[in-house]
Amino acid sequence: MTNHSQGTAPRASRSTGRKRRTPGRIVLSILKWIVILIIALAVIGAGVFGVLYARQGIPNPNTDFETNLTSVYYADGQEQMSTFAVQNRVSIPLSEMPETAKQAVVAGENETFWDDPGISIPGLMRAAASLVGPGDAVGGSTITQQYVKVMYLTQDKTFTRKLTEILVALKIGQELSKEDILERYLNAVYFGRGAYGIQAASQAYFGIDAKDLDLAQSVALTAIINSPNNLDPGRGEAQRSDLMERYQYVLNQMVKLKYITEDQRAELYTTLPDFPTLDSAESRWGGPKGHLLKLVQEELKAAGFDEAQIQGGGLRITTTIDKRLQDAAVAAAQDQAARIAKAQNQDPNYYHPAIASIDTGTGAILAMYGGPDYTSDFTNYAVTPRAAGSTFKPWALVAGLRDGASLTDRFNGDTFTLKGESKPITNGGHNYGPVTLEKATTSSINTAYVDLVTQMKDGPQKVIQAALDAGLANNKWQATPNIPLGSAEVSPLEAARGFATLANEGKRTTPHIIAQVTDMNGQVVYSPTINPEQTIENDVSTNAVNALLGVTQDGTGRVAVSGLNYEVAGKTGTNFSNGETLATWFVGATRQISTAFVLTAGPQALSNLGRNTYGSTYSAVGWNAYMKVAMAGKERIDFPAAVKQTRKGNFTAPPTPTPTATPTATASVRPTSAAPTTSEPTQSSEPTSEPTTAEPTARPTRTTSRPTTTPTARP
Repeated sequence: MTNHSQGTAPRASRSTGRKRRTPGRIVLSILKWIVILIIALAVIGAGVFGVLYARQGIPNPNTDFETNLTSVYYADGQEQMSTFAVQNRVSIPLSEMPETAKQAVVAGENETFWDDPGISIPGLMRAAASLVGPGDAVGGSTITQQYVKVMYLTQDKTFTRKLTEILVALKIGQELSKEDILERYLNAVYFGRGAYGIQAASQAYFGIDAKDLDLAQSVALTAIINSPNNLDPGRGEAQRSDLMERYQYVLNQMVKLKYITEDQRAELYTTLPDFPTLDSAESRWGGPKGHLLKLVQEELKAAGFDEAQIQGGGLRITTTIDKRLQDAAVAAAQDQAARIAKAQNQDPNYYHPAIASIDTGTGAILAMYGGPDYTSDFTNYAVTPRAAGSTFKPWALVAGLRDGASLTDRFNGDTFTLKGESKPITNGGHNYGPVTLEKATTSSINTAYVDLVTQMKDGPQKVIQAALDAGLANNKWQATPNIPLGSAEVSPLEAARGFATLANEGKRTTPHIIAQVTDMNGQVVYSPTINPEQTIENDVSTNAVNALLGVTQDGTGRVAVSGLNYEVAGKTGTNFSNGETLATWFVGATRQISTAFVLTAGPQALSNLGRNTYGSTYSAVGWNAYMKVAMAGKERIDFPAAVKQTRKGNFTAPPTPTPTATPTATASVRPTSAAPTTSEPTQSSEPTSEPTTAEPTARPTRTTSRPTTTPTARP
């Protein structure tokens, strides 16, 4: 029988043959497996990261950060008027950035910039630690990462955004040189005060170009990048103190990287550079110039520019606005507001003087005053239609001359009532008897002009057509026989354009405020087309001008030419309604410049101006003050003499009244001062008895044979 126990070792002996595991060996075994796990995770992570890196493309850039400031200049192309911007930025090449600024931003923001691959491992570890904590993801961004964040991503503090930032930063680091990255970063990053990029920031904080920054200014500016809103020294002492701390940190870093010496640091360490008081970004639209900028934008849009090009295309816009003339227009308008305010015991802000002045030959807007501050009142009163008063009579004059009337034809200068009407047409309480069309213009005789219109077939429509041909816009004009008395509304710019057409021998131009636009490369991308169009017949415009010369030489507009040694074809105008004066005008043109001055008051500019207020009282005076500056140094060029009438009309002269022992005022007697009567039409013209503040000037006689630059006899 087999003994099974003989081939089997005793249990006790097998047990005693095993090695006992000590605690130390257990720990080593655990660590081995942890290392293996970490390596495995790293390999897997590296593989996943590699896949993510391969799949990650460079996103489309944030378009706002590709925009550049558009600059607007006065006519000389040297003095800047203002700017347009999506972001206030003027991109410049790295070569125009001071070396001190480049060194300071590297020292303060990313000391390993020139050597790292676009990311910082220590920085990423800090960021990773924050991701597993209770707060938001923070820190760890290199200059390349910061550039990626502003140019391609959002400001969200999330793991996904941070991971994308890292991947794109690595891509950018492979595709661009360090110099390119630094240039793009310094042109994109926000510095506070509405300034993006170092050039705009240099202007915003120090009023200088980036290339002119000194060491202290460079350090301070780049220090502000860290937290623009909290480190702006203009915001208060706390911010200034925080900036000082950051400023000193950057200086220390620059010494560490051997960009500056310890002596240079010591010289700057305890004192920030001076930050001068500069205009804020909001001042770009402040004051009267805001109205000009609005016109610039409107003209660009009409020319086909879109909002993105206007606001962020880096355009250089040269306007037609002459700074010297613009200053004169502002002064003239505000002086008259102050004058009438004192006379009427009112606040000057109650009044709304407006001026529009254009070149008669080109239509270029030379100056415009639409209000004291665009930011507080968007209404540009220089382009706002108002009842024109007697300044609308020239268009009835043009219509009559077209229809065959001559300046020597006579019309009814007495009060009369239109058929079917109950309220009479008056002349401020005066009768003149039969008067020539020239006299009716000189003395602004209402009844004679209504008589002229009623004698023409479709007279009101012909008056409207004449105004349209001159360049005015139909602002819901009523085609009635009393249309020349001025209920029709016209803007100062339109009025100036109309008189410019007459002064330009019937050739109409288009008002424009832009002279030229160039792009960032200096290429001209827009300039207006100057193409005068003959819209009023030459003989008609010449004779109309000769009649209007009488207004400034013998009539209600004499104050406008006081001390002005140039011929002026002009017209005063006063609009009354229900016994209140709602608008006063003077519109006049020399051969070179046409200017309109209107004065209104109150909310919507529809309130009473006050007693004893006429076109000659303030508007003509303000026009004169402006035009003395505008015409200074210009050659005296007189208007052509009146031409022989070649058209045949069918106008019937009124009968000559029978003389009485006490006759009423006649055409040969200038009426005395009198206030308008209650029988004045609801929308009436300039009273013919309006007081003037200048003595009559001698009217030169003219002949048709004289050169246009020499005064001669006129009929």
